[in-house]
Amino acid sequence: MALLWRKATAFCLAITALVGLCSVSSVAELQRFEQPTKADGSLSFLVVGDWGRRGSFNQSRVAHQMGRVGEALDIDFVISTGDNFYDNGLSGVHDSDFEKSFTKVYTAPSLQKQWYSVLGNHDYRGKVMAQLSPVLTRMDSRWLCLRSFILNAEIVEFFFVDTTPFVDKYFTDPEDHEYDWKDILPRESYLSNLLQDVETALRESTAKWKIVVGHHAIRSAGHHGDTVELVDQLLPILKANNVDLYVNGHDHCLEHISSPDSPLQFLTSGGGSKAWRGDMEWWNPQEMRFYYDGQGFMSVQITTATQVDIAFYDVSGEVLHRWSTSKEMYSSM
Repeated sequence: MALLWRKATAFCLAITALVGLCSVSSVAELQRFEQPTKADGSLSFLVVGDWGRRGSFNQSRVAHQMGRVGEALDIDFVISTGDNFYDNGLSGVHDSDFEKSFTKVYTAPSLQKQWYSVLGNHDYRGKVMAQLSPVLTRMDSRWLCLRSFILNAEIVEFFFVDTTPFVDKYFTDPEDHEYDWKDILPRESYLSNLLQDVETALRESTAKWKIVVGHHAIRSAGHHGDTVELVDQLLPILKANNVDLYVNGHDHCLEHISSPDSPLQFLTSGGGSKAWRGDMEWWNPQEMRFYYDGQGFMSVQITTATQVDIAFYDVSGEVLHRWSTSKEMYSSM
């Protein structure tokens, strides 16, 4: 069933490219995809970010543990929070990094499921359209990467948001980096349309759970810290529309911060390879549930319509932090 779904997705992406929708800059409704749940209505998945280094910097070790945990949880799919290929994205659809950093690294049977990916700032330093191309999906049917899109999984709806264009410094002070802003400019229109699309989709969603995924953190005590542009522009929309989880990468760590004035949880899973920055900002301990300056990944299980269980794992597969929540009562474990 999953194999047939991935083939259907690859076909849909190919058709999408033919009609040019993949290159349209958020000027219409966000593309929607369907993810079936298990027969009992449950759902489980892994989240990893900031990983694509040809297996180095412990990427292969993290991948091995992902395979082990993925089998134990019988995962349905994997989410990538961006910075999929270092240091400068992909040079084109035939860049060998796609195979060396993705296909040949995540080889465990449990990881042969659909991957839903967003772009990170390092991905924007390469040819963006290469990662969005259906050519890659034909090369590896697990691969699905778009700028922004919606994934409906019955009891939960995911909203994937392209966060890199929000960050001012990539435009005003790019240093010696070159970013691929094709289809982003004029930036103001792109961001305005994207925010409107996200707000409309969130407002109209009837899902029990709402999860937003982006590359950049809204709240983080890590090396990069808060993304002020997202705090100003995206966070109010998430709070107004009762989003449950905001999941990101960018900071190369594992992290869980609770919002002080809403049920919203900020979850960073950016430990897919190079980590150990060695710097952390002080954070209110009543909000900082967990911080780990190292490599690893996260799992999410939605076992019933009212229960979500989250766990963070290190490079050895040890559980570092667990947290559970329900619609009736928010609590940590």
